[in-house]
Amino acid sequence: MSYVLPLRGAPNPSSQNAGTKPGSFSIAPDVGGARAYSSPDSPGMPQPSGKTAWDFLPEGWSRAGQFAQAPAGFEPITQLEHARLGLITPAMRRVAQREPHLSAEQVRDEIAAGRMIIPANIIHLKHQLDPMAIGRASLTKINANMGASPISSGTEEEVEKLRWAERWGADTVMDLSTGGDLDATRRAIIENARVPIGTVPIYSMIIGRKIEELNKQLILDTLEHQARQGVDYFTIHAGVLRAHIPLVQKRLIGIVSRGGSLLAKWMLTHKAENPMYQYFEEICAVMRRYDVSFSLGDGLRPGGLADASDAAQLAELCALGELTERAWRQGCQVMVEGPGHVPFDQIEYNMKLQRSVCHGAPFYVLGPLVTDIFPGYDHITSAIGATAAGYHGASMLCYVTPKEHLGLPKKDDVKQGCIAYKIAAHAADVALGIPGSRDRDDELTKARAALNWERHFELSFDPDTARAYHDEDLDVDTDFCAMCGHDWCSVRISKEIQEIGSGKAEGFERGVAVKSAALTSDQREILEKRGVLSPEEIHKLANKTRKAVRDDDAASKASCHSDYVERTDAERIQEERLVQLRPKAQSPAAE
Repeated sequence: MSYVLPLRGAPNPSSQNAGTKPGSFSIAPDVGGARAYSSPDSPGMPQPSGKTAWDFLPEGWSRAGQFAQAPAGFEPITQLEHARLGLITPAMRRVAQREPHLSAEQVRDEIAAGRMIIPANIIHLKHQLDPMAIGRASLTKINANMGASPISSGTEEEVEKLRWAERWGADTVMDLSTGGDLDATRRAIIENARVPIGTVPIYSMIIGRKIEELNKQLILDTLEHQARQGVDYFTIHAGVLRAHIPLVQKRLIGIVSRGGSLLAKWMLTHKAENPMYQYFEEICAVMRRYDVSFSLGDGLRPGGLADASDAAQLAELCALGELTERAWRQGCQVMVEGPGHVPFDQIEYNMKLQRSVCHGAPFYVLGPLVTDIFPGYDHITSAIGATAAGYHGASMLCYVTPKEHLGLPKKDDVKQGCIAYKIAAHAADVALGIPGSRDRDDELTKARAALNWERHFELSFDPDTARAYHDEDLDVDTDFCAMCGHDWCSVRISKEIQEIGSGKAEGFERGVAVKSAALTSDQREILEKRGVLSPEEIHKLANKTRKAVRDDDAASKASCHSDYVERTDAERIQEERLVQLRPKAQSPAAE
């Protein structure tokens, strides 16, 4: 029986067309159009907007062929302004270097259309910032949140968490501190950060005062101060309007956004419109001076599945679409924040509705969590939703850690959140068919097929954990692993069949079987946390000497290695000499 695969023109995510898999099942890429890399639409999905940032030029600007013409004497500051004038900045060139499936010209054109941003404050560019892009033509990005609270953490710990988040793949970091020395923490993070830093400035605005005291001057002064420090993007909750507040009255969990709830209280107290909305153009002027990007906050995002896709959430989204247009008219870069708890079946609709309402501006989503009953595991429940969100249109995914809803994340929580979201982002990129996105997967598969453990670990995202888990059962790099053992290793058997190419890729040949190297301190810590091995067993692994495994009577053969000796001898030596550190449990039949 033959099948017709639903190919729609998307490229193979392998740059070498490796393996037997055809190209992605996504639609053909349209970089330069509204569907750069896009999933096929399910029936009834909103269609992309026919407008872009080009339709919202500042007053006095005009189109001049492919690009725009600014008033005489105008000096561009923001990446958007440079792109509109046809200029390619060093930051754009750096993005193209980091994402080789895009040219610098494509990066410029996506920014000019408002479908991509480079969050790069002109002050932060003077420190250690390595420019990156957020947009659906680029790879899917992840953000890590951190920040000191009134009862936990401090500046040094937050800088350490920054470095840790960068190590584990965070593309941006948000400082959400609400306690301690906020100014010192923010300054230290920016000076040390290689990734863009975002903040929610309203937190600083109300430290030491009541929300009711918030006013225009306080808003603008705080934004100016943080922009001057080098913050790359601000979450501004300008889309929560007075008219929206009655829409949340019957929600199971009301307003879960800090900024949204604070501004709702301000509006009810003063019987006035959201000041962030009222003074939006003045806010734009501050942000433009330093090229701080907008992250338009979703102050009415759902906090539970029962409140997802409701009238309040969608009314705010419409306001965010309006604010996107207003920010573009002021020359500011914009991305839009999205919902946090959404049933799996509603994710595609939410992503594609935002694409339509906000004219393709990058969508930055928290999760979304697809179920509410797994506190302590919400990095997993949300990564499931985040994978779907990335595939259906989100440009950046805000990580969730195991501590979500429970407390402030610690160092290991940051790692677990980052890894869960790197998995989600990478899975989305492969599914979308972004060129080259599967290359590392294919290299690891070749190493796995060749039973080349060293390359296997080198190519893995977290080599220390992979090596530690392997050595926990069998600390020898031989032609099987402890999951199947010698006789049942299908990979070894496939490799031995000459008619099958598996395991024979050039450059992936495995050498002699060797005892793996002693555990590193990181690997030792991983096994200690797992608690499977005794301290004595871990000490043994941490203090051994790496060496080839040889039979006493063989001159140069690794006797547990069935490529070198008869199978019966390999089995005997496996039992006698490559004793696993943990005794094998007897089966019920043997008892």
